[in-house]
Amino acid sequence: METTTAKAITVETTVNAPVEKVWKLWNGPEHIIQWNNASDDWHNPKSENDVRVGGKFKHTMAAKDGSVSFDFEGTYTTVREHERLEYTIADGRKVQVTFTAEGNSTKVVETFEMENENSEELQRGGWQAILGSFKKYAEAWSGVMGLESWAINS
Repeated sequence: METTTAKAITVETTVNAPVEKVWKLWNGPEHIIQWNNASDDWHNPKSENDVRVGGKFKHTMAAKDGSVSFDFEGTYTTVREHERLEYTIADGRKVQVTFTAEGNSTKVVETFEMENENSEELQRGGWQAILGSFKKYAEAWSGVMGLESWAINS
């Protein structure tokens, strides 16, 4: 039997927000549905996220016109709060996300194994667009509770 190693793609951004806030907004289903899209004609109407080793996530991605939708789902293999997430997507590909505090900013780096259906350029562009949507949401979000409450509710 032949084994192959999938090519990995890395996308990244720096979010002007502390790592504790970035972690909460990245992982909270009520937040994921607000930012998890690559363009304005898509949305994420439903999200489930059990952030623990062995925990599962499922995000429904859909065109706003109702023409198409799919579930992006997987299982966490590594969870280090405020630092790293690793998971395996339902199709077997591996993903790792790192969160690095840089003062009051957070560098988010996402590395994922390519799938064989779409070009590298299209995959990189789509994942980078979603990361850009996250950055925009996180930097604009002021929330109902102040940052003091983040530590209490972590």
